[in-house]
Amino acid sequence: MSRPRPSLRTRLAQHVLVPLVITWAAGTAVTLAMASYFAGQAFDRALLDDAYALAAHVTLGPVGKPGLNLSIDDMGTLLFDQSESILFAVYGEEGQFVGGHAGLRPPALPPNLISQFSDIIFQGREMRSVSLRRTEPVEVEIVMAQTSATRTRLLQRMLIYSAIPQAVLLVFLAWWLRRSIGRDLGPLAALQQALGRRDASDLRPMPDDVTTSASSRDVDNLRLALNSLLLRLDRSIEAQREFAGNVAHELRTPLAGIRAQASYALAQQSPAVWHEQLRGIAEGEQRASHLVEQLLALARANEGRAALQLQPLQLDELVRDVVLRFMAKADTVGVDLGAEGLEQPVTVLGDAALVEGILGNLLNNALRYAVGPDAHVTVSLVAEGAQTVLRVLDNGPGMSAQDMLFWGERWALGEAGQRLGEGVGLGLSIVRRYAELLGAEFSLAPGTDGRGLCATLRFGPPLA
Repeated sequence: MSRPRPSLRTRLAQHVLVPLVITWAAGTAVTLAMASYFAGQAFDRALLDDAYALAAHVTLGPVGKPGLNLSIDDMGTLLFDQSESILFAVYGEEGQFVGGHAGLRPPALPPNLISQFSDIIFQGREMRSVSLRRTEPVEVEIVMAQTSATRTRLLQRMLIYSAIPQAVLLVFLAWWLRRSIGRDLGPLAALQQALGRRDASDLRPMPDDVTTSASSRDVDNLRLALNSLLLRLDRSIEAQREFAGNVAHELRTPLAGIRAQASYALAQQSPAVWHEQLRGIAEGEQRASHLVEQLLALARANEGRAALQLQPLQLDELVRDVVLRFMAKADTVGVDLGAEGLEQPVTVLGDAALVEGILGNLLNNALRYAVGPDAHVTVSLVAEGAQTVLRVLDNGPGMSAQDMLFWGERWALGEAGQRLGEGVGLGLSIVRRYAELLGAEFSLAPGTDGRGLCATLRFGPPLA
């Protein structure tokens, strides 16, 4: 079982306090080490001064031996200390004891040194000693030693007076940090609670008052990002609902017709009637399939902006391939399908699937409405100024002025479409949406001499 992870407030406090405690401990240790060093230097200097003072009382005896001219008053003055014990010893050139405390002997003084400090244990007590070599009036070695209780107490007081106040300040800082971090994270907790109380179907933006008390813009930026996500989810769900509603609504009629034709055919005994009804069922299925394909295309278009990445596209080759695929259908319906302006290579920034979808819908419409013995549809690719223009021109019945006002609306079927009884009014809506995704400009206008319809798609300047 995994341990529960700490809260954000705890983690932030840890990230601040742990380095702070480490820094405080290191700083305190360095401070104490430096204080101990300089305090030791002061004590050692005082002890060395006492050794020099004692050396001033060394005399030369009548036989060339060293002597010690030290009265009781001089000894009391020299060895006086309120809290420490001071001992001394004087040794001659050959190491003979001259005076002082016998047995007080630190490590030997090297020949190249005049003085040397060392830590010794004498009579069961830890002491700090200094050895001093003097050659005038006679060569002697003077040893001064002092107990170190005062040094120890001084270091303890330094530790107490420096570390404890800092520790108290550190505790206060930890309390203040946790309180400040908790206050700053309060709006984040309020935002979390507001989201937790919401129903799964509630995709309204989070109100501004949720993060009003935030002391920084980060929480408010998080709220704005959540609102943006909720808006995209709402649009996506709305598109799914619309798609489901459209499918349910629009498939009802062709499916009802297929069901009626099948029921009628089952009630008849004539093979000719069966054949006629089966042909009608096949046509109804084809219309229903076309409707589903258009609904799916429209749904993909409404949700495709975020994932769309425009890339260099060889437009002339794509147009040529699409036109060739529609040749067989054009021959079947008796329409002369041609293309112009595909001799020169043209590269634009776009998406192959979207351009194929636009051209496919436009050619389907053009082949559907261009009827008659002289029916023709022309696809052209030309350069106009800095733009690359793709046109689909037919000589069908065109669109009335009233139809032009609503050509981009879904389910808006023009008069010609209603007369033909084909289409559901989604093709141009899909084309318009695809053009928006491509960043292209799409427009409709009457054809040559006011006859037919000219659909124009304007891309940006061609790529070099």
